[in-house]
Amino acid sequence: MQPKTNFTFSANPEPHRSRTKEILKEHPEIRQLIGKNKYSFWLTLLLVTMQLALGIFLNNYSWWLVFIVAYLVGAFIDHSLFVLIHECTHKLIFKSPTANKLTGILANIPLVFASSISFERYHLKHHSFQGVYEIDGDIPNKGEGKLINNYFIGKAIWLLFYPIFQLFRLSRIKEVKAFDGWVAFNWLVQIIAMTAVCYFLGPKAFVYFLASFFFSVGLHPLGARWIQEHFLTHGDDQETYSYYGKMNTLAFNVGYHNEHHDFPSIPWNKLPQIKSTAPNYYNTLHSHNSWLKLFFRFLFDQEISLFSRVIRSNRGKVAITDESKPDIDLINSGA
Repeated sequence: MQPKTNFTFSANPEPHRSRTKEILKEHPEIRQLIGKNKYSFWLTLLLVTMQLALGIFLNNYSWWLVFIVAYLVGAFIDHSLFVLIHECTHKLIFKSPTANKLTGILANIPLVFASSISFERYHLKHHSFQGVYEIDGDIPNKGEGKLINNYFIGKAIWLLFYPIFQLFRLSRIKEVKAFDGWVAFNWLVQIIAMTAVCYFLGPKAFVYFLASFFFSVGLHPLGARWIQEHFLTHGDDQETYSYYGKMNTLAFNVGYHNEHHDFPSIPWNKLPQIKSTAPNYYNTLHSHNSWLKLFFRFLFDQEISLFSRVIRSNRGKVAITDESKPDIDLINSGA
């Protein structure tokens, strides 16, 4: 099969802002779901403690067990921590921006590499300018797409080293301030934490953290999340997809991706209520029910490649001329 050589272009603005307005007009009660979830902090603390405890435990066992536990347990914990960092990014835990940043840095500790603060900068741009190639860091590089092609081995390598491929995208995102005091502090905490892990817990604990990190975002059924969210798996007309499978229970409802893009100011525990309140807007959209099935489909289906994404040059927002404009801005800001 001849692989795609470019992305699908759309002349329209990103689709979520207009749908938010329509849903609020029909279901104004959804505004009541906007707020914070302080329990997410305690979940963060629990998961970080669990990873540290597993690191201590595994340091006394064989290397093969380190990797097995990393794949079967650590990857799921780290993935959940990434979701909680995502909550911090949208300021959905505390009212204080500083408290959210510090909670994100706490969640970042078992993830080896400093990413919480940088993720915030790039992810918020993804929400505001979804699909704009020069701003949206979620879009693969064109060179990335050509290198990986649409074959099994290329896509397997891409998933395995997904965080590394993301780093190469940063050079094209010139409208984001890549480094400041918060980023430096995030790195300082990680360097101190990982040095302490190596010194006090031993090399197996560090390798466990490293393996858990790569499995949680890469060559693992959890890696299908990156395919689920915005890859064109059902034609070219829909560019955001939700996942409604059982893994949402462990992943803090991160699968509710259309709902999240429509209402980024609503915390994870209330995302299912958006769908149940406005089912006519979400039941008509294509969705996924199995990350495992999508994981294998991505690897083996040559019709899906890294070019199976929508890009646009339209940076503008949907025109909103009535009195609801400030409300829409607040809801879409995630603030």
